[in-house]
Amino acid sequence: MIMQLSALYMLDPMLKNIEIVLTLVAFIWIYSWAKNNLGSPKLAVLFALIVVFLTFWTFPILIWIIVSLFVLAYFGGELIDKANVFK
Repeated sequence: MIMQLSALYMLDPMLKNIEIVLTLVAFIWIYSWAKNNLGSPKLAVLFALIVVFLTFWTFPILIWIIVSLFVLAYFGGELIDKANVFK
């Protein structure tokens, strides 16, 4: 039991760092999208900050949901095509 708790204790900071990196990647992606669609870099930064704060910082589980959907789409794309889910 103590070994399991120590493993979780050591894993938690690593998961927090991964969440921070994924949040930064999402921020850059939202910023580049907003800059192309809004036209103003300052407005794009403001928009990206608001979206990232309200979604990923407030609810960090959303980062892992998006990552799992990305992994599912990347590695399970052929499986989804064979199942004809969307046809």
